[in-house]
Amino acid sequence: MSFLRRRSAATPSGPDFDVLAMDPGDWPGDLGAGLLPGPDGSCQGIYLRYDLFGGRGPAMLIGNLPEGSPARELPEGEVPFEVAQLLAALGNEEPVTVTEVEGTPVMLGDGPLIVRRIKVSESRVACAQFERSDGVQVTIATWDRPITEDLYQLLKPLPAEMFQAG
Repeated sequence: MSFLRRRSAATPSGPDFDVLAMDPGDWPGDLGAGLLPGPDGSCQGIYLRYDLFGGRGPAMLIGNLPEGSPARELPEGEVPFEVAQLLAALGNEEPVTVTEVEGTPVMLGDGPLIVRRIKVSESRVACAQFERSDGVQVTIATWDRPITEDLYQLLKPLPAEMFQAG
Protein backbone atom coordinates (compact mmCIF):
# COMPACT_ATOMS: atom_id res chain seq x y z
CA MET A 1 0.00 0.00 0.00
CA SER A 2 2.55 2.50 -1.14
CA PHE A 3 -0.10 5.23 -1.57
CA LEU A 4 -0.40 5.44 2.23
CA ARG A 5 2.27 7.92 3.20
CA ARG A 6 2.76 10.76 5.64
CA ARG A 7 2.45 14.30 4.36
CA SER A 8 4.20 17.23 5.91
CA ALA A 9 3.27 20.88 5.63
CA ALA A 10 4.89 24.06 6.91
CA THR A 11 1.62 25.16 8.50
CA PRO A 12 -0.74 22.41 9.65
CA SER A 13 -4.16 23.17 8.20
CA GLY A 14 -5.44 19.60 8.27
CA PRO A 15 -4.09 16.12 8.88
CA ASP A 16 -0.47 15.40 7.98
CA PHE A 17 -1.51 11.89 6.94
CA ASP A 18 -3.65 10.50 4.14
CA VAL A 19 -7.29 10.04 5.09
CA LEU A 20 -8.54 6.69 3.89
CA ALA A 21 -12.31 6.59 3.27
CA MET A 22 -14.96 6.13 0.61
CA ASP A 23 -15.05 8.86 -1.99
CA PRO A 24 -17.93 11.24 -1.13
CA GLY A 25 -18.85 11.33 -4.83
CA ASP A 26 -19.55 7.58 -4.68
CA TRP A 27 -21.86 7.93 -1.66
CA PRO A 28 -25.56 8.58 -2.30
CA GLY A 29 -26.28 10.32 1.03
CA ASP A 30 -24.92 13.21 3.07
CA LEU A 31 -21.31 13.38 4.24
CA GLY A 32 -19.79 15.20 7.19
CA ALA A 33 -16.21 15.32 8.44
CA GLY A 34 -14.82 15.98 11.90
CA LEU A 35 -11.27 16.83 12.95
CA LEU A 36 -9.82 15.91 16.36
CA PRO A 37 -7.48 18.79 17.25
CA GLY A 38 -4.55 18.31 19.61
CA PRO A 39 -3.65 20.95 22.22
CA ASP A 40 -0.75 22.06 20.00
CA GLY A 41 -2.99 22.56 16.96
CA SER A 42 -1.99 19.29 15.33
CA CYS A 43 -4.54 16.89 13.90
CA GLN A 44 -5.03 13.90 16.21
CA GLY A 45 -7.50 12.21 13.87
CA ILE A 46 -10.26 12.72 11.41
CA TYR A 47 -13.54 10.91 10.92
CA LEU A 48 -16.09 10.93 8.13
CA ARG A 49 -19.78 10.45 8.83
CA TYR A 50 -21.91 9.02 6.02
CA ASP A 51 -25.68 9.49 6.23
CA LEU A 52 -27.90 7.26 4.13
CA PHE A 53 -31.04 7.76 6.15
CA GLY A 54 -32.23 11.09 4.74
CA GLY A 55 -31.15 13.20 7.70
CA ARG A 56 -32.33 10.76 10.37
CA GLY A 57 -28.81 9.79 11.40
CA PRO A 58 -25.56 8.33 10.11
CA ALA A 59 -25.22 4.89 8.59
CA MET A 60 -21.44 4.74 8.92
CA LEU A 61 -18.42 6.46 10.46
CA ILE A 62 -14.87 5.93 9.21
CA GLY A 63 -12.09 7.23 11.44
CA ASN A 64 -8.38 7.69 10.79
CA LEU A 65 -6.31 8.08 13.97
CA PRO A 66 -2.51 8.49 13.76
CA GLU A 67 -0.04 6.96 16.19
CA GLY A 68 -0.09 8.84 19.49
CA SER A 69 -3.70 10.01 19.17
CA PRO A 70 -5.34 9.93 22.61
CA ALA A 71 -8.55 8.61 21.01
CA ARG A 72 -6.71 5.32 20.32
CA GLU A 73 -5.93 4.64 23.97
CA LEU A 74 -9.04 3.09 25.48
CA PRO A 75 -9.65 1.42 28.82
CA GLU A 76 -10.51 -2.29 28.71
CA GLY A 77 -14.01 -2.89 27.35
CA GLU A 78 -14.56 0.69 26.13
CA VAL A 79 -15.84 1.06 22.56
CA PRO A 80 -13.72 2.76 19.87
CA PHE A 81 -14.12 6.52 19.43
CA GLU A 82 -15.99 6.03 16.15
CA VAL A 83 -18.59 3.73 17.74
CA ALA A 84 -19.16 6.27 20.52
CA GLN A 85 -19.55 9.07 17.95
CA LEU A 86 -21.98 7.01 15.87
CA LEU A 87 -24.13 6.21 18.90
CA ALA A 88 -24.07 9.84 20.08
CA ALA A 89 -25.16 11.04 16.63
CA LEU A 90 -28.04 8.56 16.70
CA GLY A 91 -29.08 9.73 20.18
CA ASN A 92 -28.38 6.34 21.75
CA GLU A 93 -27.49 7.00 25.39
CA GLU A 94 -27.48 3.37 26.59
CA PRO A 95 -24.10 2.16 27.87
CA VAL A 96 -22.30 0.06 25.23
CA THR A 97 -19.19 -2.07 25.81
CA VAL A 98 -16.88 -4.27 23.75
CA THR A 99 -17.84 -7.93 24.11
CA GLU A 100 -15.37 -9.61 21.74
CA VAL A 101 -12.44 -8.81 19.41
CA GLU A 102 -11.54 -11.21 16.62
CA GLY A 103 -8.68 -10.89 14.09
CA THR A 104 -9.54 -11.88 10.51
CA PRO A 105 -7.27 -11.82 7.41
CA VAL A 106 -8.76 -9.99 4.40
CA MET A 107 -7.15 -9.77 0.95
CA LEU A 108 -6.61 -6.16 -0.09
CA GLY A 109 -4.84 -5.65 -3.39
CA ASP A 110 -1.81 -7.93 -3.47
CA GLY A 111 -1.58 -8.67 0.24
CA PRO A 112 -3.47 -9.69 3.33
CA LEU A 113 -4.81 -7.17 5.80
CA ILE A 114 -5.51 -8.22 9.39
CA VAL A 115 -8.88 -6.76 10.35
CA ARG A 116 -10.06 -6.70 13.95
CA ARG A 117 -13.79 -7.26 14.09
CA ILE A 118 -15.02 -5.63 17.29
CA LYS A 119 -18.32 -6.88 18.64
CA VAL A 120 -20.16 -4.57 21.03
CA SER A 121 -23.14 -5.01 23.33
CA GLU A 122 -25.40 -3.01 20.95
CA SER A 123 -26.19 -5.66 18.32
CA ARG A 124 -27.13 -3.10 15.63
CA VAL A 125 -23.55 -1.76 15.55
CA ALA A 126 -20.85 -3.42 13.43
CA CYS A 127 -17.23 -2.35 13.86
CA ALA A 128 -14.00 -3.25 12.09
CA GLN A 129 -10.51 -1.84 12.61
CA PHE A 130 -7.10 -2.19 10.96
CA GLU A 131 -3.65 -0.62 11.04
CA ARG A 132 -2.29 0.94 7.84
CA SER A 133 1.33 0.65 6.76
CA ASP A 134 1.96 4.25 7.94
CA GLY A 135 0.72 3.56 11.49
CA VAL A 136 -2.70 5.20 11.08
CA GLN A 137 -5.54 3.18 12.61
CA VAL A 138 -8.71 3.01 10.48
CA THR A 139 -11.98 2.17 12.23
CA ILE A 140 -15.29 1.58 10.46
CA ALA A 141 -18.49 1.67 12.52
CA THR A 142 -21.87 1.02 10.91
CA TRP A 143 -25.44 1.15 12.16
CA ASP A 144 -27.81 -1.67 11.29
CA ARG A 145 -25.72 -3.04 8.41
CA PRO A 146 -22.87 -5.57 8.27
CA ILE A 147 -19.33 -4.69 7.20
CA THR A 148 -18.44 -6.89 4.24
CA GLU A 149 -15.02 -7.44 2.67
CA ASP A 150 -16.20 -5.50 -0.40
CA LEU A 151 -16.16 -2.31 1.67
CA TYR A 152 -12.35 -2.44 2.10
CA GLN A 153 -11.96 -2.37 -1.69
CA LEU A 154 -13.87 0.95 -1.82
CA LEU A 155 -11.53 2.72 0.63
CA LYS A 156 -9.01 5.11 -0.89
CA PRO A 157 -7.09 8.24 0.10
CA LEU A 158 -9.12 11.42 -0.23
CA PRO A 159 -7.54 14.63 -1.58
CA ALA A 160 -5.77 16.70 1.08
CA GLU A 161 -7.64 19.80 -0.11
CA MET A 162 -10.84 18.40 1.43
CA PHE A 163 -9.45 18.93 4.93
CA GLN A 164 -7.73 22.30 4.64
CA ALA A 165 -9.17 25.41 6.22
CA GLY A 166 -9.82 27.95 3.57
